[in-house]
Amino acid sequence: MHTCCHNPSRLAHSPPKRALNRRLAILFKAFGLLIALPAAAHHSFAMFDNHKAQTLVGTVKEFQWTNPHCFIQLLVPMGNSTAEWSVEMGSTAALYRLGWRPNAIEPGARITVVIHPMRDGTAGGSFVSAVAPNGRPIGAHN
Repeated sequence: MHTCCHNPSRLAHSPPKRALNRRLAILFKAFGLLIALPAAAHHSFAMFDNHKAQTLVGTVKEFQWTNPHCFIQLLVPMGNSTAEWSVEMGSTAALYRLGWRPNAIEPGARITVVIHPMRDGTAGGSFVSAVAPNGRPIGAHN
């Protein structure tokens, strides 16, 4: 007979099984919330109007190869002025699988981009496709 398992003074100091289960349940819920917070912080694409497509022709100011999303900053002539459009894309990993590379678009390149525009009308949208002046798709597998 082991004294550690049958020692009455040790049993008197251990929490009841129900209390221990409750503490474990709270701990698991807290852990679950911590895991879910980054996903909740990631925005949805609800700000874009996926029922509309808009074509932009402009000059690349910057191609941002970054996570969580890549961006094309496009300077688009609008009458007598130029507007800077921010085109949101997927992650670097997703774009890489589609044939994109960090140097796929250089600043100064003139491109045509199709986007789903922002619902509020601001100069931005989610990326649909892009083509070079020669009509060749940009970033597509060859």
